[in-house]
Amino acid sequence: MPLRRLLNWFVMSLILFFVISALLFVLVSLTPGDAARVIVGPNASQEQYLKVREELGLDLPLWQQYGQWLGQLLQGDLGDSVVSGVPVAQVLADRIEATLSLIILTFVCASILGIVLGVIGAARPGIVGKAADIGSVIGSAVPSFWIGLVLAAIFAVQLQWLPTSGYSPLVDGLGAWLVHLILPVATLTIGGTALLAKQTRDAVAEQLSQPYILLLRAHGVSERRILWRHALRGAAVPIVTILGMKMIGLTTGTVLVESVFVIPGFAGYAVNATLLHDIPVVQAIALIFTVVIIITNLVVELLYSRLNVKEASR
Repeated sequence: MPLRRLLNWFVMSLILFFVISALLFVLVSLTPGDAARVIVGPNASQEQYLKVREELGLDLPLWQQYGQWLGQLLQGDLGDSVVSGVPVAQVLADRIEATLSLIILTFVCASILGIVLGVIGAARPGIVGKAADIGSVIGSAVPSFWIGLVLAAIFAVQLQWLPTSGYSPLVDGLGAWLVHLILPVATLTIGGTALLAKQTRDAVAEQLSQPYILLLRAHGVSERRILWRHALRGAAVPIVTILGMKMIGLTTGTVLVESVFVIPGFAGYAVNATLLHDIPVVQAIALIFTVVIIITNLVVELLYSRLNVKEASR
């Protein structure tokens, strides 16, 4: 990627970062209630309520509250939770492992399974290809939380093979960590795998119809090498696009799944923080997801540039 293009990306990402933070700050402030009422309780007097609002800085104009938060952020301070008083960095540190484990495992499983099924479907168009199409429609249409409830009812409640909820940290053992993540990861993988398999099948099938494939076959190159090395590499651009979309989608898709399986990650915690008007926590979580999205877009752009260079040199 040229330096000028990279600089433009950085400037646009920085603008996006601050726009999202300001917009989210306003949206959270518009939701009914506030953190001061949550802290003092419904039976507190108006004087107590106003005092707590003043201590939390909630009596200040919204632009001033945002300015104070932004000033702390630029100094590397995410602030404290207005509800619990615990530093936001500590709150997120206690929950980030669960969310990252869920996102990374799902991305790896969906990527491998989707690409393999898509390549096989392109090599054997027919039942496999139609199954990919049907699976893509079903996987995209069915809500992930419904899939999670069905999987939990079958494998956790009826068969009792897997735990219904919770999360076991990796330090407590690889086996327990993996067992608790099987159902959540499977829930998020189903929809993403179906869509990726269909897109991969279409892209690889298009490559298999190109003249250079006939030339490779005429030179005696094996079908396996043609399929997995040449056709798949030629179809890499649309596949990379879907993978980027998948990673971005996981930043929001984990919210419902963490709620269904009671996983103590910060995606699900963001919902509770929003209801409690815990703005520093909500802002920090949203900005972390924003950074993930920005980095994902950068990686996709870099891959595009590399793939275009390879394509031009062929």
